[in-house]
Amino acid sequence: MRPLTHDRRLGAWHVALIALALAALALALVSGSATLSPGELARALLGNGSALANTLVFDLRLPRALAAFAVGGLLAVAGALMQVLLRNPLADPYVLGLSGGASIGALGAMLAGLGGLFVTGSAFAGALLSTLLVFGLAQGRDGWTPARLLLTGVVVASGWGALVTLMLAMSPAERLPGMLYWLMGDLAYARTPWPPLALLALTCVLLWPLGRSLNVLARGPLQAAALGVNVRALEWGIYLLASLLTAVAVTTAGSIGFVGLVVPHMLRLVLGNDQRRILPACALAGGTLVLLADTLARTLIAPEQLPVGVITALLGVPTFLFLLHRSRP
Repeated sequence: MRPLTHDRRLGAWHVALIALALAALALALVSGSATLSPGELARALLGNGSALANTLVFDLRLPRALAAFAVGGLLAVAGALMQVLLRNPLADPYVLGLSGGASIGALGAMLAGLGGLFVTGSAFAGALLSTLLVFGLAQGRDGWTPARLLLTGVVVASGWGALVTLMLAMSPAERLPGMLYWLMGDLAYARTPWPPLALLALTCVLLWPLGRSLNVLARGPLQAAALGVNVRALEWGIYLLASLLTAVAVTTAGSIGFVGLVVPHMLRLVLGNDQRRILPACALAGGTLVLLADTLARTLIAPEQLPVGVITALLGVPTFLFLLHRSRP
């Protein structure tokens, strides 16, 4: 009976996360410079709302809310995958430089006058380059260690930050405000949430049958190889997928840090280390976190808006320092 009770408890947590995500979505739809009542929201969703309510819900708030949820889910799943790969709870697309590399690629495409898939492709190339650079520089005589990899990632991320500053210094003055806001995490122009949402759903579906292999890989590459896992192929798959997820998140909302660090670690404290449980929970909890952060960012000093990356950083920085303190020998 214990396994059944355990599964029910885990299922209850997933149901709770779904309910929390729906509540956060409802809060995002009613909150703003013009507040809607729950009744006005319900009438708008049922097609009987006023012209103002319909505009606020369907044209302004719903696309942004769905984009925020998708971005948070993508970053949290990418962070969980990197933590499995590195067997380190401090791994994160932001900390390891993936977000910085994606930002460099996206900004370069924007400055070249490109758009659409070119921006996403450039961001993916930048994130992949950053991943390869970090792992290449972290290699020692005995391979890489989590501490060396983490330190290398922090240094590479700092290098990307310097290049971003250089690009901003050489950019036309009229583009600077928008670029700066985008770099701090901005969902104001996220009007097409369906591509990142579809990628998030597809990723969860594709990762489900790989849950056992990911669990074994988390114990170490030697144990995984002994149990028949194609370690090299799985590791490269994680590299590429984490880079793609980060690139799509960055091109949708700019650089939003620490979501991939905080969410997987907190969920492991509750749900354990089974990736078949963790990854879907990361998609839900990460999406809810960024959705709530974006709601707070656009309502705290309304009608002015704060960058959503500021809100997530205020949560992520102390959490990162706490985890770093706990991981010391």
